[in-house]
Amino acid sequence: MHIVRSEDYRRMRWKNGDGETAEIAVFPPEAGLSDFDWRVSMAAVAADGPFSSFPGIDRTLSILEGEGMTLEIEGKPAITLTTRSDPLAFPADVPTTAALVKGPIVDLNVMSRRTRWTHRVEKWHVEGQHHFDAPGGVTMILTLGNLRVDAGHHAVELRRHDCIFIEDVVLLTTDMPVEGYLVRFTKS
Repeated sequence: MHIVRSEDYRRMRWKNGDGETAEIAVFPPEAGLSDFDWRVSMAAVAADGPFSSFPGIDRTLSILEGEGMTLEIEGKPAITLTTRSDPLAFPADVPTTAALVKGPIVDLNVMSRRTRWTHRVEKWHVEGQHHFDAPGGVTMILTLGNLRVDAGHHAVELRRHDCIFIEDVVLLTTDMPVEGYLVRFTKS
């Protein structure tokens, strides 16, 4: 297991300069915005505007906090995402603009370079105990609440917005229902 605490996320300006992102993980490590193979980040969005374009990249977006936002992706009907919505996958190199529904939001942004990696993002709920197996590739969990993760003789407590990379079977335990996101990267 590899844990990344939310307070340790790398803070950086958006590619278009209009906001700030908390970079959770990037591969290869220390890659920049133009040369990553995959990237996971959270962004606080406080105003309407265009998304940054990332040539050759696929993106999946999820709303973590706030009332949501409406996306206009070129060639598709407008779609409103909220915290109840499933993650939305779309090409990051297609012109896209966002309009906030009511006030600021925080989103989860997962991207992969389509010639090298694919990714899948799933929203999940855990209550009580649940065994989880990482099937290969790169598997991470971002939790939206307190969660205990046991692997063999090692256990760790995760807090809201912490992330853990897992490579084997783990036991997830919580005293109350917890939501989170499961992200899997597989080489193309």
